[in-house]
Amino acid sequence: MSAMAPARQHGWRLDPTPALRAYARLRRARLARLDPAAVQARLLRRLLRRAAGTRFGRAHGFDAIATPAEYAARVPLRGFDAFWQEWWQPSFPQLEDVSWPGRIGVFALTSGTATGRSKHIPYTPQMRRAAALGFFDLLAFHLAARPASRVLGGAALGLVGPTGLESRAPGVEAGAVSAITAAMAPRFLRGRLLPPPEIAAISDWGEKIRRLAPVALGADLRFLGGSPNWSLLFLREVARQAGGSTLADWFPRLELIAHGGVDFAPYRDSFAALLAGSRAETREAYSASEGFFAYADRGDGEGLRLLLDGGIFYEFVPLEELGRPQPRRDWIGTARTGIDYAMAISTAAGLWAYLPGDAVRFVTLDPPRILVRGRTSSSVSMIGEHLAEPDLVAAVAAAARAAGRSVTDFTVSGILQGGAGPRRHLVLAELDRLPGPAEAEAFAAALDRALIVRNDDYAELRENGYALAAPRVRFVPPGGFARWLGARAGGQAKVPRVISDPAILAGLERALGQMETEGGT
Repeated sequence: MSAMAPARQHGWRLDPTPALRAYARLRRARLARLDPAAVQARLLRRLLRRAAGTRFGRAHGFDAIATPAEYAARVPLRGFDAFWQEWWQPSFPQLEDVSWPGRIGVFALTSGTATGRSKHIPYTPQMRRAAALGFFDLLAFHLAARPASRVLGGAALGLVGPTGLESRAPGVEAGAVSAITAAMAPRFLRGRLLPPPEIAAISDWGEKIRRLAPVALGADLRFLGGSPNWSLLFLREVARQAGGSTLADWFPRLELIAHGGVDFAPYRDSFAALLAGSRAETREAYSASEGFFAYADRGDGEGLRLLLDGGIFYEFVPLEELGRPQPRRDWIGTARTGIDYAMAISTAAGLWAYLPGDAVRFVTLDPPRILVRGRTSSSVSMIGEHLAEPDLVAAVAAAARAAGRSVTDFTVSGILQGGAGPRRHLVLAELDRLPGPAEAEAFAAALDRALIVRNDDYAELRENGYALAAPRVRFVPPGGFARWLGARAGGQAKVPRVISDPAILAGLERALGQMETEGGT
C-alpha cells in the first residue's frame, strides 16, 4: 500500500456518531450545572454508606462520618504498601467485605515501571462504568470542538497492554486495565476496535506493532489511543512500512488522538510535525489502574477536567506536608490554585484516602481542572539540587528541540556520578535517531541550560562547576528502552523518570552496552 493510498472502507452499516452527539449535548449541559463541592460531598457520603459494614468501614467509624473534614480526621492517608499489608494481603485473593462490600472478582495490575513490580488493585463494576463515563466525556468535548465529527464512523485503535486475564482463585482474575475494560465496549463499537484479538494478545511489543501496522493502514482509522511514547514507536513502524511522514499520509480520516500515562511535553513537537495537514486533534486522558481521574475538555496544556461523578472522592495534600503526622487535606471545596498537591482518592472499589503517587496542581476551580505534575517520588536531589519531574521533562524537551530531534523516552539516575570530583547526573535519552556529535553536544548543553533556568538550587550548585558538573548524557539506540522493558517488565511498562536503584541502573547500562555492541555503535 502506498503512503498516499486512501484507507480501505469497511462499509459498516451504522455510524453511531450522531447518537453520541445527542448524548454529548445533554452530558455537557449537565456538567455545566454541576456544583463541584456538592457533587463530591454527596459522593463521599454515598461511598461511606455503601462500605460502612465492611471491616475497614467498621474500624474507621464510617457510620459516624458526615463531612469531608470528619473523614480526614478518622481515615489516615495510606499508600499501596500500607493498604496491602494491613488490609488486602491477609485474605488475598479472596477479598470479601474487607474494604468494599461483597467479593472482589477482578484486580487491576498496575503497568508499573522498570522495577517489574505490579500491584493488585481491587476493580469493581462501578469503576468500569466510571471509566466508560470518563472516556465518553472526553469524546463529548471532542464533538463540541468538531461539530461535524464522524469519529465513530470508522475504526478505533487502542495501543494497549496485555489483554488476557489471569486466574488468582476460582472466580477471581487479575490483569491490566486494558484487559478488564476490553469487555465493556458498547455493542455498536465492537467490530470497529483494533487491534484484533490475535494481535492484541502478543506480548512482544516489536512483533505486535510490526503486525498491527498493516492492519491499521488497511482500516478507516478515526481514533488512536495510547501513551505518547508508545504511539510514536507505532507510528514510526507505520512510516517504515508505508512511507510518508505525516498522519495525513497514512490515516486521512483520523480525527482524535487520545493520550495519557506520561507527560506530553517531550512529545509535543513530534506530534505537531505528524499532525501537519491532518484533521486530527490530541486530547489527554488521566487514568490509572485505580480509576479514571480527568480528561481534556479544552486545548492542549490548559488543564484536565476532574471527573467528579465517576465514583472517586478526591483529596489533595500539599507536597511539603506529605509525610507529616497530620498534613492538611484539602478537597474540592477547599482546594486552591497554584499549589502542588499529592492527590489522594477514595473509590467505589474500596480504596480509602489512598495515595496513588501522583502530584497535581489546580489551574481552575469551577470546574476543577488540574495539571499533572508527575510522580511524588520522581525527583533527584543528590546534594540539594531538588530537581522535580516537571523540571526534568521540560529540560529534556528543550534539549531535543535544540538538537533538532524528537524524544522517545528518557530517564535520569539518582546515583552519585563523578567519583571524587563534582557530582553529576546521568541522563539516558532515546531520540528518534542517534544524534551526530554536533547534535549530541547541542542536546547536552541545552539540557544543562534549561535546568539552570528552571531551578534555582541547581543553578547555584552549578555555578563555576565546583559542586555540580553538567549532566552526562548517554543516548539510547532507537527502540532500546522498549527492548529493555520487554525483557525486564514485559508489555508496555513505563520507563521511570528517575532511577535511584543502583541495580536497576546497572542492568540498564549492561543492556545498552549489549545493544550498542550489536549495532556497532
